[in-house]
Amino acid sequence: MIGGRSDLKVVLVSGPIDFRAGINRLASLVANELGRDPYSNDVFVFRSKRMDRLKLLHFDGSGTIMVTKWLEAGKFFWPPVTGGVIKLTAAQMTLLLGGMDWRRLEENPIRKPEVAG
Repeated sequence: MIGGRSDLKVVLVSGPIDFRAGINRLASLVANELGRDPYSNDVFVFRSKRMDRLKLLHFDGSGTIMVTKWLEAGKFFWPPVTGGVIKLTAAQMTLLLGGMDWRRLEENPIRKPEVAG
């Protein structure tokens, strides 16, 4: 299953894809165009041109999972199309999949204690 881990890396592919693409085509895009390993534990998120559909690609160690989500109304909040990728936290991905504005979620930096005891 995708999600639930605090160390989950979510990579948004900023440009739209041909939404007919399947697992093999998306894995090829990740490897050849992004130069990343599609079989890492990262989640790769792709969007449609209309921004009302998403495809997620994730390798969980035993196989590849592809999830598709369509919004009945509205659009997903997406960063401006500038090429490349954007990384999200697992919490931001949850908001994105819910159709909410994930950009409003601020992550508090975790500081290590300077003194023990």
